[in-house]
Amino acid sequence: MNLQGIASVKDFYHERTVKNKSNESTSIAINEAQLLLAEKRTSLSVMRTGIAVLALPLSVLSVLIATSKYYDFLTVMPLLVPLGVLVLILTALGVYLIVRSMIRMRRYEDLIRQIKRKHSLIAEFID
Repeated sequence: MNLQGIASVKDFYHERTVKNKSNESTSIAINEAQLLLAEKRTSLSVMRTGIAVLALPLSVLSVLIATSKYYDFLTVMPLLVPLGVLVLILTALGVYLIVRSMIRMRRYEDLIRQIKRKHSLIAEFID
């Protein structure tokens, strides 16, 4: 083999190595984006659960208010106090789940934005 042949083989392997590193970097970025989008879906599920937990105390309170003319408040007070405590706990849990998922979704959005800035190839595929 002459020197030109060796140089062209070296160029070929160098070009191939650069392409492999570029493909690997893009592949890692796509995997990171997929992971972050999966985490975002999980946060949306947690938010949906928080909304459902928040809706339960509201519906219980609306039933109690709607039927309040059929009972005397002072006679059912021993039942209403624990129910009120349970309603407050469920309301706090629902608000906590919703706020936590919103904070996490915002963080995932920021990380996805960073990946989109770093890798313009995948930016067009991610909203």
